[in-house]
Amino acid sequence: MGIVWIILIGFVAGMIARWISPGPNDPRGFLLTTVLGIAGAFAATWIGQAVGWYRPDQGAGFIGATVGAILVLFIWNRLVASHVISDPGNRPL
Repeated sequence: MGIVWIILIGFVAGMIARWISPGPNDPRGFLLTTVLGIAGAFAATWIGQAVGWYRPDQGAGFIGATVGAILVLFIWNRLVASHVISDPGNRPL
């Protein structure tokens, strides 16, 4: 149940992170936003457990997951801006 909870919270956190910091290179699309939000939730859980904020059986809370998603989105935007990766959501029509 812990992984499912992290995925659900990560999805919502990804949507909020995208809304808070859209930026010019924001990833578009449901799937990419979900993946970035989930990555942020996992990152927040891992960092929180590493510094002792969460027990090993606890996941990041909603605020922690949102902050993690914003961090992952910021890193994503920096990688796209420096042309290290291409933004799959930025295709010409």
